[in-house]
Amino acid sequence: MNPSENIDELIAGLTDWRGKTFASIRKCILESDREIIEEWKWMGSPVWSRDGMIAVANAHKGKVKLTFAHGAGLADPDKLFNAGLEGNARRAIDFFEGDKVDARALKNLVRAAIEFNQTKLKKNAPVSKRARVVKSEDG
Repeated sequence: MNPSENIDELIAGLTDWRGKTFASIRKCILESDREIIEEWKWMGSPVWSRDGMIAVANAHKGKVKLTFAHGAGLADPDKLFNAGLEGNARRAIDFFEGDKVDARALKNLVRAAIEFNQTKLKKNAPVSKRARVVKSEDG
């Protein structure tokens, strides 16, 4: 099974409100950018990546948790982050029964995470060799 099929199966197995919430979160993430890749890591966690990890989601007994790998470095103007606020890197959104997924705000946050990843890649990219102009001694 590929990662997307694993995620489909996970969502189908969540027959209560968590399945619908999980599906809504996934839809928002995938609609944020066409180049997002779905992965299946850590023995059963859906992960979304583009130029690095964006977020991982898990269904818990009373919530669906969406954790952004570099959430501490992201602007959150819509105040979506409500968990993991004390961490140095990660930030999370806990969705509880009855919560609605703010699609616009979540898509903006996913796009900010992609931009963060791309900026990080550029900073860590090796400097290309530059052509040097060498002056001769005669001028």
